[in-house]
Amino acid sequence: MAYLWIAIGSALGGMARFWCSGVVARLIGETFPWGTLTVNVVGSFVIGFFAVITGPDGRFLVGTPVRQFVMVGICGGYTTFSSFSIQTLDLMRDGQWLEAGGNVVGSVVACLLAVWAGAALATAFNTMRWI
Repeated sequence: MAYLWIAIGSALGGMARFWCSGVVARLIGETFPWGTLTVNVVGSFVIGFFAVITGPDGRFLVGTPVRQFVMVGICGGYTTFSSFSIQTLDLMRDGQWLEAGGNVVGSVVACLLAVWAGAALATAFNTMRWI
């Protein structure tokens, strides 16, 4: 049953990724993989937030199947490390070394900051007394 829920979550995450990266590409352009970077940062924030808010000390205790559905399924289908990798390789092949390096550094730093921010927000939410 876990495989079915992870598959459904992955499908939902993949559709969300396609939509979000398309919106960002239309708004900002496609000369730099802003859509992929945005998706990875948002996905990092969501997985950090959800992991803490539903963890053992979290405000919402959920079962393993729900955590797998969201974290492995939705977040796994939503984030785009393989897209990030091929887009970075394409930038390198086109001789755009500064852009390729910016994509690598920007993605790693922004995603680590996002997962930290999601976890920090969930930790603060967990300790609120008025909710």
